Formats: sequence, structure tokens, C-alpha cells
Amino acid sequence: MRRLIFLSLVGGLGLTALLSLGVWQMQRLAWKQDLLQTIEARITAASVVVPKTPIEDQDRYRAVTVSGEIEDRELHVFWVTKDAETGYRIIVPLVTEGGRRLLLDRGFVPAADKDAARTHGTISITGNLLWPDEGDWTTPTPELDTNILYARDVTYMAERLGTEPVLVVARSASPQATVVPQPVTTVGIQNNHLQYAITWFSLAVIWAAMTIYFLWRSRPKSEG
Repeated sequence: MRRLIFLSLVGGLGLTALLSLGVWQMQRLAWKQDLLQTIEARITAASVVVPKTPIEDQDRYRAVTVSGEIEDRELHVFWVTKDAETGYRIIVPLVTEGGRRLLLDRGFVPAADKDAARTHGTISITGNLLWPDEGDWTTPTPELDTNILYARDVTYMAERLGTEPVLVVARSASPQATVVPQPVTTVGIQNNHLQYAITWFSLAVIWAAMTIYFLWRSRPKSEG
């Protein structure tokens, strides 16, 4: 009898834990879907001027329009496109018509075009504000001699180019250039909570089946 009680207790606690994890992942799924909808709405909203003092929590992904002069200075961020093409994102200073100095992510060029001449001067940009969440302790440090970065570190790039720590990622540009815009999207934001929930609920079913099996094996044998 004690064995049955012990197995029932362990089985019940394990099942409760697994089901709780599954429910938690379903809650996370709902939260992530709402977040993605909010981000998508910001990305595709009508463009506004760049706020005077952008706040990350409020203005991340905000659609903006800005015009100004591109300076003849660049930072090159190593990049691999979704089609597995390697190259660089071109980061430049943009001096707005109001005199502000902002960071502009013009877009992508293939590796062979890293040091090719590019158009500068007056440009009008429609894009989105972004505070990239890129890089960690494994990210290589910038290579100053070859002008290659391995993450879009806004603070670092702003110090290098003498701009505000505000990054505009181009969605379209006028006039067009050889740089291909890489617009902000939700594609890179992972949402695996449904798979995690299915995993936990599947483990709960297996755990329940094993508990029932061991309880059946441990039941008192009738004499006769």
C-alpha cells in the first residue's frame, strides 16, 4: 500500500509539473503572437518624422521618413542573407535637413562589392527605427584595419561615426542606389512556444501512461 501511495504521489506531482509547463508555454505563445502583431503594426504603420528623443520601448520598429545628406564614411557589418549570400550591411552617417546626425543602415552589398564606390549626397529614406539585439560574448571584436563589424552595436557605431545613437534601417530610398535595402521584419523573431507546449504535453501523456502502468504492476495480488 505504501508503494502505491508513493507511486501515486510521484506520478501526480510529475504530471502536474509537466502540464503546468505546457500551459505556461501556451500562455507564452499568446504573448508572443500579440507581440508579433504589435511589431508588425509598427513596421507597416504610416511613417512619421524621427522623434527628437527616441525611446527604445516606445519607438522600436517605428516607421519613419527622413531626408538628408549621406556622408562619405561607412561601417561594414558582416551579414548573411536569408538566401545564404554573404556580404555586408552598409552603415553611414545621415545628416538630416534639421542638422541631426543619425545612423543609417542603407542595406546589403555582396562581399565582392564591399569597397566599391557608392553614391552619397542627398537622399530620402523610408524605414524603421531599430535597436538590434545582436552579438554576445562569442561575437568577434570589430576589425578596425579592414573596417568589419560582426554586430550592429548602435552605441559603438555612433561613437565611430559621430552620430546620435539612433539607427534608421532603410526600407526604401530615393534616389535608389546599388545597396539593396534589408527592411526590418518579424521573420527573425523566434516563436517556438507551440512546439515547446506540444513537447511538454506529450511528456505529460507519457508520464501518465507510465504512472498507470507502474501502479497496475504494483497492485496487490489476490490470493487463491
